[in-house]
Amino acid sequence: MTAPVGARIDGERREELRRRLQALGFDEVRFAAVGALNTSLRGWLDAGYQAAMQWMDRTADKRAEAGLVLPGAQSVIMLGVNYWTAPKGAATGTPGGNPRWARYALHVDYHDTIRPGLVAAGKILEETGGLRAEDYRYYVDTGPVLERGWAARAGLGFRGKNAMLISRTHGNWLFLASILTRLAIAPDEPLRKKILARDGDEPAGLLCGKCTRCLDACPTDAFPRPGEVDARRCISYQTIENKGIIPRDLRPGIGDRVYGCDVCLEVCPWNRFARQGRQVLLEARHDIAELPLGEILRLTPGRFTEVFRGTAIKRLKLTGLLRNACVVAGNSGEAGLLPALLALVAHDAPIVRAHAVWAVQRLAGTDAGPLLESARVAETDEAVRAEYAAG
Repeated sequence: MTAPVGARIDGERREELRRRLQALGFDEVRFAAVGALNTSLRGWLDAGYQAAMQWMDRTADKRAEAGLVLPGAQSVIMLGVNYWTAPKGAATGTPGGNPRWARYALHVDYHDTIRPGLVAAGKILEETGGLRAEDYRYYVDTGPVLERGWAARAGLGFRGKNAMLISRTHGNWLFLASILTRLAIAPDEPLRKKILARDGDEPAGLLCGKCTRCLDACPTDAFPRPGEVDARRCISYQTIENKGIIPRDLRPGIGDRVYGCDVCLEVCPWNRFARQGRQVLLEARHDIAELPLGEILRLTPGRFTEVFRGTAIKRLKLTGLLRNACVVAGNSGEAGLLPALLALVAHDAPIVRAHAVWAVQRLAGTDAGPLLESARVAETDEAVRAEYAAG
C-alpha cells in the first residue's frame, strides 16, 4: 500500500485549506477520513433498482471503499456547489405551458464548469501537502465514489428520505464533487455523531422527522422505502438514463417533465433555508426553459446542437429529447400539437415513432386510427407496432 503523504493537516492549517478551496467557488468544503462505508448499495443492486445502469454493479466494491479507487487514500474532501437560483418566471416552471426541466440542467454542463475548480484545488493540495498529481484524484459525479455517503460522513448534510443529500444550509440544491487524497486531513464530524457511530452508516431521513412529503409527492411511486429509489420507476432515470422505450404505465406520471424531475427535491421543507449561490463555478442557461413544446417537437439536428451545445442535455441526443417531448405532448391535452406529432410518426428513429404514436392516440382519441392508418400499415419495427396495437 502506498504510504500517506506529508504530516496530518489539522487545526488552523486545515481551516486555511478550507478557506482556500472555498475561494475557488466551492460553497461547501468538508473533510472525511477514509474508511469503509457500510452502505445499503449491495442490497439496492440485488433488488434491481439500478435498472440498466450496469456500471453501478461493476464499481460497487470501489464505491464502498475509497482505497480501491486510490490506493493509500487517507482522506476524502467533499465539495458542494449551490445551484439554487430564485425563480425568474421561466426559470424552472412551465411559463405558457412550456415543459419542465430539472433545475440542474438549466446550466452549462456542471461537469465542465466545476472541473477547473477541481484542477485548481489539486494545485492547492500539492502546495499545501507536498503532493504529486498521482497522490489525489477528483471527480464530479462521474467516478466510483459514493458522494452522498462521504458527504454525510463529513457532515456536509444528511441522506434524506428522497435518497438525496440534504444540507441544513442549502436544502437539496448542491452539486457534489470529491477529491480522494493520500494526504491525512483531520475529519469533520457528521451531523449526528452518535447515531452514525452505531453501525457506521447513516439512516435515511436523519433530520426528516415524520415528514414524508417527498415520498408522497412522487408521481410514479419510485420509492419502495424511505431512502431508496427504484430507478425503473424514476422519472429522472426514464427521461435521461433510459435509452429505450419508456414504459407505458409510467408515461402519464411524467406529466410536463421533458428532462429529469425535481419533485422529491422541491417539496422538501429544508429548502426554506436555500439562498442563491455564488455561481462562481456555474453558468446559467435559463433560456432553455423558455422553449415551447411545439418548438422542441420540431427541432432539427442542427437546431438541437445550436441550442444545447455545452449543456448536460446534449448527451440525451435529439432522439431522446424528441421521445420525451412526445410523452409530454401526449400528457398536455393540446390538440394543436397533433401536426408536429404526426410528422414524428414518420421519424427515422423507431424510438421517436413509438412515443409519437402514443401521443397521437392520447390526444386524438377515437380519431387517432384514421390519422395513423397509413403510417401503421407501413411500419415494420416491432416496438412501434406494439404501440399501435396497445392503443
